[in-house]
Amino acid sequence: MVAATEEEVGGLKSDFGISMSDLEGKDATNHLPAANNCQLLTANCNLLITGVGMVATAFELGRHLAKNQYDFALNLGIAGCFDRNIALGDVCETVEDTFSELGAEDYNEFLPIDKMGFGNGTFYPVPLPEAYNHRDAYKLTRVTAITVNTVHGSDSSIKKITGRLNPQLESMEGAAFFYACKEYNLSCLQIRAVSNYVEKRNRDSWKIGLAIKNLNTFAVEFLKLYA
Repeated sequence: MVAATEEEVGGLKSDFGISMSDLEGKDATNHLPAANNCQLLTANCNLLITGVGMVATAFELGRHLAKNQYDFALNLGIAGCFDRNIALGDVCETVEDTFSELGAEDYNEFLPIDKMGFGNGTFYPVPLPEAYNHRDAYKLTRVTAITVNTVHGSDSSIKKITGRLNPQLESMEGAAFFYACKEYNLSCLQIRAVSNYVEKRNRDSWKIGLAIKNLNTFAVEFLKLYA
C-alpha cells in the first residue's frame, strides 16, 4: 500500500496497530534500513510512505520494488476534483492518469510528450490478478485523472486543462504510481478520496477530514478481503 503522506493513512495505521516508530530501520524483510515502510500486522501487506509529488513517488516506489516483490500495489490518497457530479468525500478508482504538464508549448498549443515522439504521458493500472479483483464488492466511481506539479487554482488554468484533457480528478502522485508499477509489471489499483473541488484556492470549502475518513474506511474494508 502506497501513500504520499502519513496523514492520508492515519486511520488505517491506527486500525491495524502500527505507528511511525514501527517504520524505523525496517523494510519488507524487517532487517534492512528503510524509513517509511512497515508490516501491517493483520495482512500480508506493507505500507510505503513516499513523500509528496511525482518525483518522490516514482523514486521511492522504484527503489522499494527493486528489493521486494508483491502480488499487487494499492495507491491511497486524496485528490482535487473538477467534476461537480462527484461529491466531496467520495472515494473513486482512477482508471486513467496523465502527466498533464509533460510536453512542450508551441506558441498557444500544448504538445504532449507522446505527440512529440518521446514516450507516453498517459498511464493505466496494470490489471489485478483474479484472486484480488473484487470490484463487485466495492463498486467505486471510476474516473480519469491528471498528475501535476502545481495544483490548479485560477480560472484561466482550470479552463485550459479542462478544455484540453477534461479530467475528473487531479493529484500530485497518481500517474507516477502507475508508471512505476508498469515498469515492474505489477498489478495495481489507485484509490482517491475527493477533498476539494478544483477552483480558486479556498481552504474553508475543503473537506480533507471527511475525505481521509472515507479513504481509510475503504482501505480497512479492502484489507479485510485478504486478511
